[in-house]
Amino acid sequence: MKKIALTLAAVSALGLAACDRSGDANEAADANVEATENEAAEDTSNALEAADNALDTAGNYVENAADAVGNAAEATGDAVENAAE
Repeated sequence: MKKIALTLAAVSALGLAACDRSGDANEAADANVEATENEAAEDTSNALEAADNALDTAGNYVENAADAVGNAAEATGDAVENAAE
């Protein structure tokens, strides 16, 4: 009877030890998932910032082009005016 009780106690101890390891594995997996989510959020934020910067740059190019067209039109008008004088 004592051997059976000792065997049951040993099996129970192994079962508890396995549960602890599983808990550690779950904690490690949760930490890994959290780190992955944080990295994905950071990557997304960086991509959005890069896209915003690209749009700002494109807007600046359009604005500069519009200014250049306006300046060219003004210069052309001035040249026509000067030629008429």
